[in-house]
Amino acid sequence: MTGKPHSEACERNRGPILAVLRRHLGAARHVLEIGSGTGQHAVHFAAAMPWLRWQASDHPDHLPGIGRWLDAAALPNTPPALALQAVAGTGLRPAPPLPAIAGVAGFDAVFTANTLHIMDWDCVQALVAALPSLMAPGALFIAYGPFNDAGAFSSDSNRAFDAWLRARDPRSGIRDAGAVDALARAQGLALREDAAMPANNRTLVWQRA
Repeated sequence: MTGKPHSEACERNRGPILAVLRRHLGAARHVLEIGSGTGQHAVHFAAAMPWLRWQASDHPDHLPGIGRWLDAAALPNTPPALALQAVAGTGLRPAPPLPAIAGVAGFDAVFTANTLHIMDWDCVQALVAALPSLMAPGALFIAYGPFNDAGAFSSDSNRAFDAWLRARDPRSGIRDAGAVDALARAQGLALREDAAMPANNRTLVWQRA
């Protein structure tokens, strides 16, 4: 395969997500994206925010496709994508190399889009538990996707999407925003914004103390 992988959803949601990112990442310099997928988000956000060094990462199987997007864009602020997976009971493996930010090892922000409902819950827990080892003091964790509230779906379309996810893999499914927030709070992260997004999605922004 020589062509770049393509996601219509990435094309649709990149603008609204970028608007949220711009509100929070003006002072950031190093961002780790977990689950970069096709690589479209990495290229779009890095081009729109050239002051950031945008580090893409994903399962090794996705790295060639991400690489085609990064190579085609040839941006100076997108290093090669890293192999990275959430492993239940272990965290993120292999541990990504951390940038040095003002003498502190850690990223200014960790971003992930449309991943938490794909991972099984044990892997979601592993990802969130690993965040403090990745983040500089005051850094942000930003997660985009569909979320439930107290077990209730926000729309019929999300209910149908959840059923499709669970039919494909019973371990996946739309996560409850409160449950993810409880994981984040246990790691010293405080919710700073819960932004409504198109198509019944949300962008949640936490900050490390």
